[in-house]
Amino acid sequence: MARIDCTVRGGGIFGLACAWEMARRGAKVCLIERERIGAGSSGGLVGALAPHVPENWNPKKQFQFESLVMAAAFWAGVAEASGRDPGYLRSGRLQPVEDAAGLERARERGVEAEKLWQGKAEWRVVPSESFGDWAPLSPTGWLIHDTLTARLHPRQAAAALVAAIEAAGGEVVIGEAEDAGSVLWATGHWGLATLSADLGKTVGAPIKGQAALLKLNRPDAPQYLAGGVHAIPHADGTLAIGSTTEREFDAPDTVDSQIDEVVARARAACPALADAPVIARWAGLRPRARSRAPMLGPWPGRPGHFVANGGFKIGFGMAPKVAQVMADLVLDGHAEGIPDGFRVEDNL
Repeated sequence: MARIDCTVRGGGIFGLACAWEMARRGAKVCLIERERIGAGSSGGLVGALAPHVPENWNPKKQFQFESLVMAAAFWAGVAEASGRDPGYLRSGRLQPVEDAAGLERARERGVEAEKLWQGKAEWRVVPSESFGDWAPLSPTGWLIHDTLTARLHPRQAAAALVAAIEAAGGEVVIGEAEDAGSVLWATGHWGLATLSADLGKTVGAPIKGQAALLKLNRPDAPQYLAGGVHAIPHADGTLAIGSTTEREFDAPDTVDSQIDEVVARARAACPALADAPVIARWAGLRPRARSRAPMLGPWPGRPGHFVANGGFKIGFGMAPKVAQVMADLVLDGHAEGIPDGFRVEDNL
């Protein structure tokens, strides 16, 4: 490659999505991943792309909403360029309604969604029997069904992005290589530590998560959230269960009985899971910024260097919009799309 406009450091979802968006726009991009694609939390199992509740609207919720709406076209473009299926489906999500007060809130949020979601998705209250044996158990007999939630297969999505970047003329390097052009740092929890050391203040921290994969063939079923647990059917005949949230841990990538408890809660919530065997478990560290929003923008004090980090639990859902605003910034110098609360300095 004769000229490189941007070096992207990090082969997780933010790095891959940003590299693809810049390559798609015609930039010469080199992505460098020191270990392996998806070495951090982007190599997990879950793949839930779920919105915040439609109330108390703020810039973070608006940004996420726009990203979720963009997702279908974004992942279709990746699939077309790569010839690979990222496992994307706007499958929707079910949540049980626990009591009368919760039912009233759910219906109020449905009214808010009509305005805030601009007719592009719905937040509905439906009877449990509408979804047969797939309905999570609900004390009231009612479920929240939103049609904005989507899913993808994290590892398939990462592989598709690599192939799309290369198809667009970009380069993906596993190992070490020299930086050239602008440098975008999308290095997950390792990057948070480096950035904290450079700025002299902790700007974020890793949060461990564990997830499990069950053998269950419900490829088109909506995911559900019940008892604090997500269950996400994938197209390959598996169902992902996640996840734990561990601020203190002995080892970053080992699984233990905590994930067994999560699986047990998922089974208790939906009888259709009762006999589905566990076929894989995963553990890893997710990068959470102090603001709990993605951290996007120039690296303070390093001209020509930029940061895209802090995806935490919503990185895959935020990726299309993150890629858009970071490409605008890195290639064209426009930072208008980065909302208040998302900038690096907001975490200082």
